[in-house]
Amino acid sequence: MVSIVLASHGAFAAGIKESGSMIFGPQENVAAVVLTPDMGPDDMHKKLLDAIATFDDQEHVLFLVDLWGGTPFNQISRILDEEKKEDWVAVTGLSLPMLVSAYGARMGADTAVAVAQEIYPEAKAGVKVKPESLQPEDAAAAAPAAAPAAVPTGSIPPGTVLGDGHIKIVLARVDTRLLHGQVATTWTKMTQPDRIIVCSDAVAHDDLRKSMIEQAAPPGVKAHVVPVSKIIEVSKDPRFGATKAMLLFETPQDLLRAIEGGVDIKKVNLGSMAHSVGKVVVTNAIAMGPEDIDTLEKIKAHGVEFDVRKVPADSPENFDSMISKAKSELAAQNQ
Repeated sequence: MVSIVLASHGAFAAGIKESGSMIFGPQENVAAVVLTPDMGPDDMHKKLLDAIATFDDQEHVLFLVDLWGGTPFNQISRILDEEKKEDWVAVTGLSLPMLVSAYGARMGADTAVAVAQEIYPEAKAGVKVKPESLQPEDAAAAAPAAAPAAVPTGSIPPGTVLGDGHIKIVLARVDTRLLHGQVATTWTKMTQPDRIIVCSDAVAHDDLRKSMIEQAAPPGVKAHVVPVSKIIEVSKDPRFGATKAMLLFETPQDLLRAIEGGVDIKKVNLGSMAHSVGKVVVTNAIAMGPEDIDTLEKIKAHGVEFDVRKVPADSPENFDSMISKAKSELAAQNQ
């Protein structure tokens, strides 16, 4: 796997490394090297070399740097000239979109060059302005083209069969926060959907939340918010046969309604279930009450497999052990 050095003036590199871990999970072979006021160029040079020496793979190294022409960049440039490694590459303008893109890209890339080529356009696309009317025209033109609408328009007659006539569900996830950074980056990168569909009656009738979710979609992926009844219709519509969809559910109860309505979901990722009165915490991201336990067991009875983790880098929790813990703690709570 390509190794990564994050380099910056001050604590920026260390802070963005921590932020990246919150979104993508802990990462191996990533080092943050910071320039402090008491350091000179040679000190920075040594710290960079020391960081590289800790990597398992020192032949493929990507340097993500805060600023072109600053001391961190100048010392990295010096190292590239001195070491003359074929696959050591530096990219400036370090940002969180750039970092999470690099984490995703190195999962399927063998070289730092390939990772650099993939992250460059995504990092540029991460610079946006709100209100959108202030976005420069050249930037808007350079942004990835929006995906076609998820709901077929009148140009596709009812009964038309696209692909094999069955929507492709690349991920079904229960997450109280629905579409947020971990979903928009790590899971999207891993599953490669062309649609993110939030299935929630509550959100579908909340114009503000609906608008925020639609705007949070990552570049090149369209987000939609529909009632649960609509995703049941979509799952049976042959016009969606060429669609690769990520389905997000706010609650397991919405998920169960979809499954009982005929949506063919064989595996579910439990990402987060927020704590509230009457619930017990069973993992660092999941809290359950009696209704949740009952619902999840009904979902399992439909033959659905559970994958309990926030991000792909996490080790999955054992579903049955989690349910047993929830029942035990609820019983103790009620004594």
